[in-house]
Amino acid sequence: MSYYPESEMMSFGFEPERSENSIKTPIFLTSTFQFNSAEEGRDFFENIGKVPHAEQGLIYSRFNHPNLEIAEARLKLWDKADDCLIFSSGMAAISTMLMTFLKPGDAMAFTNPIYGGTDSYIRNYLTQLGVSIIPFRLDDSRENIIDTIEKSGFAEKLKMIYIETPANPNNEVINIGMCREIANHFSGKNRVLLAADNTYMGPVWQNPIEHGVDLLVYSVTKYIGGHSDLIAGACLGQQELIAQIRAYRNILGNMASPFTSWMIQRSLETLKVRMDAQAHNAKLVAEFLKNHPKIERLYYLGSPQNERQAQIISKQCKAHGAMLAFDIKGTQADAYQFLNNLKLIKLAVSLGSTESLAEHPATMTHKSVTPEDKAQYGISETMIRLSVGLENAEDLIEDLRRALQQP
Repeated sequence: MSYYPESEMMSFGFEPERSENSIKTPIFLTSTFQFNSAEEGRDFFENIGKVPHAEQGLIYSRFNHPNLEIAEARLKLWDKADDCLIFSSGMAAISTMLMTFLKPGDAMAFTNPIYGGTDSYIRNYLTQLGVSIIPFRLDDSRENIIDTIEKSGFAEKLKMIYIETPANPNNEVINIGMCREIANHFSGKNRVLLAADNTYMGPVWQNPIEHGVDLLVYSVTKYIGGHSDLIAGACLGQQELIAQIRAYRNILGNMASPFTSWMIQRSLETLKVRMDAQAHNAKLVAEFLKNHPKIERLYYLGSPQNERQAQIISKQCKAHGAMLAFDIKGTQADAYQFLNNLKLIKLAVSLGSTESLAEHPATMTHKSVTPEDKAQYGISETMIRLSVGLENAEDLIEDLRRALQQP
């Protein structure tokens, strides 16, 4: 019998009878595992990289461990992925995935704007490795993106298209199915992969694999972890691709620890109820901000900027999420004053947690983005990014009202 993912999160992948009938998974704090025989140890090593990790056998916690395996098995259910790898951070997942499939002489195209850490890695590290990069706008048409890639001179070297939708921090979306078509257009002798960062929506509100994505990445720190108490990342996708990334992870040793993996299991049990409640709160907060006289512009999926964005959101998003951004009328000083005036909402980076968080993208999370790109993508000196949490919505609105009213 099949169950919904939120039901599977309570027990999938764990057999209580193998651990003193414990209802919850114990934390396996061990670096190495005993073999039953020399032959078994030989076979386990022979299987490294050749079979799914659940069939590999336990060798050493740099390769796999029970807490990691269970967390990965459960997380992949939300997106109906073949396999999943959990890493020590979101950037560890992203960088390992990119390093696996991009070599010197290759090219990748990617959406702008994009998370500041990813942007910095692509521009400052991949280029040093000899990877050519082709940025394009989220609001570009299929024809314009193809034209941008062809005019770059790197079309024949294209190996990956990397998208982030909705984009951080302006909530702009791109048609995932269109990106799949573009990747197919450039796939000839070499397959062009489509990878997506789904952190902003999490696996409850959007499932990019359903729309043609080959590889999916998350900062598990955000909605999946959801409590501001762990750092982790994940990469999900097709079995053959995940196997190649696993080989790199085995060498780099950047998988999540047993305790972090156990905490992810804890968080997965409440993922849907948390995210549903956050989306409800965000809708009420957005309604307040939309009509406030001191707000210049609101960036929220429930208030799309144009009809094209509305159609994309309707097609591929299952909710409007809990991330908002807005421009305050005035200057950077006014934006800073607003942030300093907040009492209930915390002034901090990160997102997707139980508590509401606000920050200033232009000088914080997206500080490394060039001034030209900031101007082009609306990351202004007056923009505030707000991650709506689980507090009472009336209290959140009152906190925002006070912060906007105070000089």
